[in-house]
Amino acid sequence: MRVRSLLATALPLLWGVVAGWWTPRGPGTVGTALASVAVSLVVGLAAGWWSRSRWAMLVAPVFFALAVELVRLRLRGPTVDRPHLTGLGVAALLAGRGVHGLLALLPMLVGTAYGAGLARRLDGVPPRRPVPRWSGRVGIGLLAALLALVTAGAAVPGRTDPIPGGIARFDTVDSGGRELGLLIRGTDMGAPVLLVVPGPPGGSEVGAVRRHLSALEQHFVVAVWDRAGAPHSWSAFRSPADWRLDDEVDDLVAVARHLCERFGRDRIHLVAHSGGTTVGLLAVQRHPELFASYVGVGQVVSLREADRSQYADTVAWARRTGRTALADRMTAQGPPPYRDIWAYEALLTNEAGAFPVDRAGAGEDETGTVGNLGVPEYSPLEKVHVFGFLDGWDVLYPRLQDLDFRRDVRQLAVPARFVDGAQEVPGRLRLFEEWYAQLQAPRKDHLVIPRAGHRSLFERPDEFVTYLERIRVDDTPPGN
Repeated sequence: MRVRSLLATALPLLWGVVAGWWTPRGPGTVGTALASVAVSLVVGLAAGWWSRSRWAMLVAPVFFALAVELVRLRLRGPTVDRPHLTGLGVAALLAGRGVHGLLALLPMLVGTAYGAGLARRLDGVPPRRPVPRWSGRVGIGLLAALLALVTAGAAVPGRTDPIPGGIARFDTVDSGGRELGLLIRGTDMGAPVLLVVPGPPGGSEVGAVRRHLSALEQHFVVAVWDRAGAPHSWSAFRSPADWRLDDEVDDLVAVARHLCERFGRDRIHLVAHSGGTTVGLLAVQRHPELFASYVGVGQVVSLREADRSQYADTVAWARRTGRTALADRMTAQGPPPYRDIWAYEALLTNEAGAFPVDRAGAGEDETGTVGNLGVPEYSPLEKVHVFGFLDGWDVLYPRLQDLDFRRDVRQLAVPARFVDGAQEVPGRLRLFEEWYAQLQAPRKDHLVIPRAGHRSLFERPDEFVTYLERIRVDDTPPGN
């Protein structure tokens, strides 16, 4: 009896240690998700069988969860840190522990119930009274049905519609032993190649590009890169100690080289948005031989100064509009930089209110990336893992506070194009104009799109596509 009880607790603990090491931020692919469900179900069946007790339904998942949490104490990020009862905190909790729970704790709970019930029946234990017996069966049956739905959803892969005579596929790139994911689409395999870099570390804009910039596929072979930790690059999550800007630049260079080799090009065009411009600009500066042109949308110049300006404007807006509690809280906190994403939450979640954008006729609404999750290129599991960018942002953003391109990047060897919305956060525009005035490049220009904000390329896609059509003609070298 003692041996069986020991095994019933030791097996979930062991599986928790393995799962915490193998999928520390939860299963991120169809294969790992289905494996998690299968192993957890088997572990639950075994724990229930050995224990002969329905208490295993509680004990086994708890021991598993404790082991996972202990193993991943070395990690950092909203999806693995202690929960925060804020908007971002709830999203992180659901995307992290919520998904992991559905793919591990739920099957383990169902398995222990069936394992204990089967063992008790074979041992000849008298059944409970009819009402508890049937209510228990109904409850476990409903949980089993939920598990079947979760498993079926996790098994559905992302897909992209074919393009007859062109290219439409997912691709992977090896960067330092980690796999980075791309979506590649274009009607003409011989067209110039355009690489799109999303904003935050761990960010994905596959949905936004497919929904709002599909017209680019008529003019370019469009490759959309999911940065390390994003849905299509989930396995490429770095440990917090190793997550540096230079590593992100190396990833981008690996992707650019892959595209040049795959399509037989000497150079590709690069479009980077928001935080992705820090990676994109440095990649172009260090490896101009790979790029035909650089297009920075919402170009970063100095995160520290931009955030301080935004902070002052947000506090003033909060006081002007009667949001006294917000203004007092931000004032007590003081201006950035901060050490983690939670301290930045007031800036992030109030940007749309403090700096409104005219949405009349816009392609994208204020929901941004989240509002573009409906495309089939995201599997159900990947839709949830879009929030993985919170972990990347939390780790890398505080490490970029000394970055200042007015000092670090004063010259580029390729044509430099920039796009901003006229309703961009004013402090960002002021910094950009100061830097742009001193930037030296073979060609440079700056498009300001009316009635657009920070995500101007998705908010007013027609103007952006027309602009890139011109770049295709002006900046594509012969044979590219």
